[in-house]
Amino acid sequence: MKTLNILLILLTLGTFTMCAQKQKTEIDMTPKEYMTLGYNKLTPEEERIIINKGTELPGTGKLLNVTEAGTYLCRQCDAPLYRSEDKFDSQCGWPSFDDELEGAVTRVPDADGRRTEILCTNCGGHLGHVFLNEGFTAKETRHCVNSVSMKFIPDSEKALKKAYFASGCFWGTEYFFMKGDGVQETHVGYMGGHVDNPTYEQVCQQSTGHLETTEVIYDPTVTTYEKMVRLFFETHDFTQTNGQGPDIGSQYLSCIFYSSEKEKEIAEKYIAILTDKGYKVATMLKPAPTFWKAERYHQQYYAGKGMRPYCHKYTKGF
Repeated sequence: MKTLNILLILLTLGTFTMCAQKQKTEIDMTPKEYMTLGYNKLTPEEERIIINKGTELPGTGKLLNVTEAGTYLCRQCDAPLYRSEDKFDSQCGWPSFDDELEGAVTRVPDADGRRTEILCTNCGGHLGHVFLNEGFTAKETRHCVNSVSMKFIPDSEKALKKAYFASGCFWGTEYFFMKGDGVQETHVGYMGGHVDNPTYEQVCQQSTGHLETTEVIYDPTVTTYEKMVRLFFETHDFTQTNGQGPDIGSQYLSCIFYSSEKEKEIAEKYIAILTDKGYKVATMLKPAPTFWKAERYHQQYYAGKGMRPYCHKYTKGF
């Protein structure tokens, strides 16, 4: 009996330790790590190929005959893989490339013992196979890739995009967004009020109608608006109705300023998810008006001071 009790204690401690380690992993993840964690949901056919290493029928892929200039991304994680200038017609029935973006593709021996499989380096998703010394191009390389494993972003859609989030003190909001993959620039400022070019002192008087807001400029070929909406909700208390943390006032309210109906739909989707989980979401959704950039000393405040936010923290929510 004594031996049995000891075993039960050890099993309990082991279970507790594993749970604690899991919790620590989720809490201690950086925004950049977590923004790459939530992969895209796959259809059964995409899962068959990307996860289970299947192959689409030759000549059936939607990207086979695409000749437009642009970037090919991983279907599962949105990581950039190939550029259009490296694509060529090999007559094999699958999209072919003679080069990949640096570090984007990993080569491993195929299970058949003969071929070389290619995987997305970021997520490990199956792409296809690579063949050498066939004489198609001067690079003597042919990446034979399933269309299903990729998505295509034309250069015409590659322009940097802007998103606007208010979640309390803009120092803390900016702190998390500026660390995200695909984020090129961030600025803090004021939005949503009726006073043009307001000062910080005016906004603090709560008479302008403005909210402290962060402008996020991002590359849509690297990250997505949806990932940033998730980060927005995971870095502040979206249920607080009178400010954020110890910062009380109308300028500290939670709000997403959307620039399109698509952005609004994405924000509504996550509010619905949180509502279904039992949260009373206080976040407002408003059309994006003019963004008024704040004074220089507010920009990248925590980065300049080498400090961390006092009223924002990172908590996994999805």
